[in-house]
Amino acid sequence: MASETPISHSTVVESTSSAVTSVREMILSELKANSFDEEDLFALHLALEEAFINAVRHGSKMDASKEVKIDYSVGSDKVEITVTDEGDGFDPDAVPDPRFGENLYKPEGRGLFLMRSYMDEVNFNERGNSVCMVKYKEKLNPTSEDPTQT
Repeated sequence: MASETPISHSTVVESTSSAVTSVREMILSELKANSFDEEDLFALHLALEEAFINAVRHGSKMDASKEVKIDYSVGSDKVEITVTDEGDGFDPDAVPDPRFGENLYKPEGRGLFLMRSYMDEVNFNERGNSVCMVKYKEKLNPTSEDPTQT
């Protein structure tokens, strides 16, 4: 039975692509316990993987001696995840849309696009080394907004 009080955790893992596995499984387990549907599980799995891989690849520059912090809160109505790396950060608004023109065949920007497409909210800190993503159980009213402009 799901708790009315959100379950919150914070963990720090090494900056390697495999380090997110145990954290991801804990979060997905909490989502299942709170009756999130398969679509939400897929969305969260994908968004977390993309955020974490970006933190390892771009933030930590594949340096396993660096760490990535993952904070998450799972409640009966939403899940919130923050991924923070030790890097210099970046300007997410400067990342071109990978769906158009010359960017169509470039690998850059796809992870950010997927996070924005599958999560209800995606926000970065001012430095650009921390992303906070929110997924609501109850679907928000669809809008005509472009998901890359969140």
